[in-house]
Amino acid sequence: MADVSKWPLFTLLGPQEIASISLACVFGASGNEAIYCTHEDEVYAFGLNCSNCLGTGDSQSSIFPKKVECLSGKKVVSLSYGSGPHVLLATAGGELFAWGHNGYSQLGNGTTNQGLSPILVTSNLASKEVTEVACGSHHSMALTSDGEVFAWGYNNCGQVGSGSTANQPTPRRVSSCLQNRVATGISCGQTSSMAVLDNGEGCLYAWGANTYGQLGTGSKSNHLSPVQPPAKSHWLSGGWRVVLCVLNVLCGIGVNRNMLKGRHPIIPFSSRIVEIAACHSTHMSAAKTQGGQVYMWGQCRGQAVVVPQLTYLNSTDDVFACFAMPAVMWRMVAVEHDDYLTVAQCLKKEFDSPETSDLKFSVDGKHIYVHKAVLKMRCQHFRSMFQSHWDEDLKEVIEVDQFSYPVYRAFLQFLYTDSVDLPPEDAIGLLDLATSYCENRLKRLCQHIIKRGITVENAFSLLSAAVRYDAEDLEEFCFRFCVNHLTAVTQTTAFWQMDGNLLKDFICRAGRCGAFKN
Repeated sequence: MADVSKWPLFTLLGPQEIASISLACVFGASGNEAIYCTHEDEVYAFGLNCSNCLGTGDSQSSIFPKKVECLSGKKVVSLSYGSGPHVLLATAGGELFAWGHNGYSQLGNGTTNQGLSPILVTSNLASKEVTEVACGSHHSMALTSDGEVFAWGYNNCGQVGSGSTANQPTPRRVSSCLQNRVATGISCGQTSSMAVLDNGEGCLYAWGANTYGQLGTGSKSNHLSPVQPPAKSHWLSGGWRVVLCVLNVLCGIGVNRNMLKGRHPIIPFSSRIVEIAACHSTHMSAAKTQGGQVYMWGQCRGQAVVVPQLTYLNSTDDVFACFAMPAVMWRMVAVEHDDYLTVAQCLKKEFDSPETSDLKFSVDGKHIYVHKAVLKMRCQHFRSMFQSHWDEDLKEVIEVDQFSYPVYRAFLQFLYTDSVDLPPEDAIGLLDLATSYCENRLKRLCQHIIKRGITVENAFSLLSAAVRYDAEDLEEFCFRFCVNHLTAVTQTTAFWQMDGNLLKDFICRAGRCGAFKN
């Protein structure tokens, strides 16, 4: 959630207009264009209107917001912008709209005519549901609900992934080694592209310009089709969204020379990175750790910061508002309002609040404040517990000794927020609780967290836990990871401290998979 008033352009709007905003994006060569959505799913635009990028139907600049009529009532789920600029927008209904600069057919309509208003992009996408969009300087990408990647527009460096350097006037599926594979995320650099595939470990593919080593392949050769950089799967711990930004990140490694392969930014080793931010219209980057610390590096207000610096800011969005030149947004942001809270936001705010709670749990000597009605609505375990014939229904404090404080607090917080923020090692304990309480959705979420955070060091411990809690999908994932990194895994302390029967089973199973045939 972001406060849009931190971006200079939004100082042109009054309090009532600011209060109506739910999503917003500031973009353009000078940070002088903005598009925003209201709580009523109306889309407005204002600013300089270079290349008709506001989509208002004319080429006039405006300091007052104009409604983009053809998008009225359409819920926006993804928005991206290029350098022209051109704009792509995906709706909840899976429609893809494009407008603005079109000198290289980046709007996907087969022409090079600029788009005054949003046009529905249908070529090769008529039967597809678009879920995510991404813009390079003058090329475009779309991800569908089926996990297919489409690209079009400028292709001088192979950024469209077609195997040639001919411009692509309409959306074309990126096939090659992506054929019959499911993609989960896409991103664009200025003249490069990336996609992450759902193969269990977030397999990364990149293509296009590589003059500065931005594809991470270890060379400076452009690639006209997707290739897989030879980076270790655990080189950054933030998951696929971290990897997607590598195209645009100044790695923050303490030097200002170009790097051909990915390297860790110099951020404290104990900090688990959960988000990293960059965009092709600035030369700066930012990262957020699991503990909420925000770092920035690169060209920050004209000053070269070559080592990540800890900031006083609360989000990576704030970094771009305060230090980027121009002051653009690296993504479409949800807008924070002090005077407007949804039901979900109210629940999140009141979790562990002693002012409104009517029940507290005591775990490891610490109290967690909750609301009995919320627990009964959200969990069958508590629905059964708070019956008139149960002792717990009459208690004001309930003692819990089966689980640790971090695990039980995360469980209760999940009932309020539908989300979990735990490292994979603690998620094991939460997986145990989810299994005991028959919370299948929470169990799946824990497995996802564990998969996202698996490393060589903890892989065998996680495999053991998956076996213990009868999580078959997680067990298979951890087993495959251990086999794929067999040499490194067998040299860890966790491997040799495991139960003998589990070791025997693993060795036999790995042998059947051909792990030892060489």
